[in-house]
Amino acid sequence: MSEQLFELIKEPISIETIVNKVVDRNAGAINTFIGTVREMTGEKKTVFLRYDAYETMAVKKLAQIGDEIQEKWPQAKVAITHRIGDLEITDIAVVIAVSTPHRADSYEASRYAIERIKEIVPIWKKEHWEDGQEWVGDQLEKVKYETGKPEIKEV
Repeated sequence: MSEQLFELIKEPISIETIVNKVVDRNAGAINTFIGTVREMTGEKKTVFLRYDAYETMAVKKLAQIGDEIQEKWPQAKVAITHRIGDLEITDIAVVIAVSTPHRADSYEASRYAIERIKEIVPIWKKEHWEDGQEWVGDQLEKVKYETGKPEIKEV
């Protein structure tokens, strides 16, 4: 059975498991990005978050990001796991691991991955605050949902 380099899971993410997917004898660097649930968003106190996704498309888009990284940094190995479901404050929402022969490339590729996730991966976040809740319109938090909730538009 081949290991999944790009996946969505409902259980807590094991950082070590994701890192082990990119270990390479020729890598001089492994960079990990760990995205966690923060308590304060501006002036609002978050109680918990709910992540939902168009799962099959989200996994394809994560793999696309891996392909893009391979084009830019040919010797890179990448693994990305994003959690969906209800997450508490400080829970890990996403882990990106990138190994490369040299550290600068692993830093750059890791940053590239998280920015692309926010741009193209259909994962939605619902913030639950002490005084209400709201689906965030996109991961870049620049667009609100017209209907107040995410909708999958088939193309």
